[in-house]
Amino acid sequence: MTEFLFLLAFTMVLFVTGISFIGIVVAMCVGFAVMAFAGMLGMIIKMLPWILFIAIVIWILRGRDNAARKCRDFCYKHARRNKDPR
Repeated sequence: MTEFLFLLAFTMVLFVTGISFIGIVVAMCVGFAVMAFAGMLGMIIKMLPWILFIAIVIWILRGRDNAARKCRDFCYKHARRNKDPR
């Protein structure tokens, strides 16, 4: 919302100072691109703790899966070795 208000005020200032219509349109496009980039960058910075938390949880769970696989293989190998021959 702040970005939209900034663009609106920016356009009004350009209009009042007497800039041509094409100059206003070009300035609005450039301003929109800059504000969109700034908004996305701000959102990434705001969400960074959660992104890092999710990455750490996935890293821990993947490591746990490898440990579970090793334990399962170890138990399977020993169970086959100690099986009753019939």
